[in-house]
Amino acid sequence: MLASSSGSPRPSVGDIFFRSLAGFAALFVLLVLFGVAVALLWRSLPAFQHFGWSFLWTGTWDPVRDLFGGWIPIAGTLISSAIALLIAVPLAYGVALFVTSLAPAWLGRPVGSAIELLAAIPSIIYGMWGLFVFAPLFAKAEPWISAHIGTLPYLGVLFRGPPMGIGMLTAGLILAVMVLPFIASIMRDVFAVVPPMLKESAYALGATPWEVQRHVVLAYTRSAVLGGIFLGLGRALGETMAVTFVIGNAHQLSSSLLKPGNSIAALLANEFAEASSPLYQSSLLALGFILFVMTLVILILARLLLWRLETAQGKAGL
Repeated sequence: MLASSSGSPRPSVGDIFFRSLAGFAALFVLLVLFGVAVALLWRSLPAFQHFGWSFLWTGTWDPVRDLFGGWIPIAGTLISSAIALLIAVPLAYGVALFVTSLAPAWLGRPVGSAIELLAAIPSIIYGMWGLFVFAPLFAKAEPWISAHIGTLPYLGVLFRGPPMGIGMLTAGLILAVMVLPFIASIMRDVFAVVPPMLKESAYALGATPWEVQRHVVLAYTRSAVLGGIFLGLGRALGETMAVTFVIGNAHQLSSSLLKPGNSIAALLANEFAEASSPLYQSSLLALGFILFVMTLVILILARLLLWRLETAQGKAGL
């Protein structure tokens, strides 16, 4: 590297090329993201101009009369993703805690590898397994769920329905299995890098294993744990094939989670090829744009939350 007249080293041709290539790669990602957003918005404009803001909260979906509203698939997407996180996050935490702190080495490693293998299974395989294996078994359990949990006050209305095996709850359960390995792998990795000195100091002060896990391990890794949870949420929001198989694909929104429903991804997969009118296609693309915005907003909020947590950890000295 040559020195300039001012005494500072002059960058070589290789350094300039590498810096330019890295900058182009970063700019290319932003351009692709911007291009996808603009393309979806442009193709969605006829639907937004025709229906206005009411497209977001109208439940009508009638291709014959060209009347479309996106509330039911939007709500179905949010509900199924919420069910998946409610189930997957505690399970992922338990798996990560077992692998890193409780299991012997000969058992922890195979369990960790098995969790990672779940992430490599294609989504269509999950959908086929859910439709042909899980749904028939779940249909046999639904009468018991309706008879016992469905009779509870307030909460029971969510678990009353015909024993069909497919529906919103089934889709949430399948999504939970799909996002579990992503969340568990991140939790396991960050739990494993907690300095042993912190945990040993807590034990020396008389803390119990649960207190060490709660006040030391989680406090040290909470930003990364939340990042893993939001990563799983992003996967759940956009999942298509598995949800299409088991959600029931009924354009209705019921108070019971046992009844069929719909989601944005499932609706697009089922009806995009059949969209005959320009307004029909534009309405489907408008749902795609809404899903894109939902995912982007969630990622931005996650980044802001993680930034605040990292700032708070820095001030606390963790």
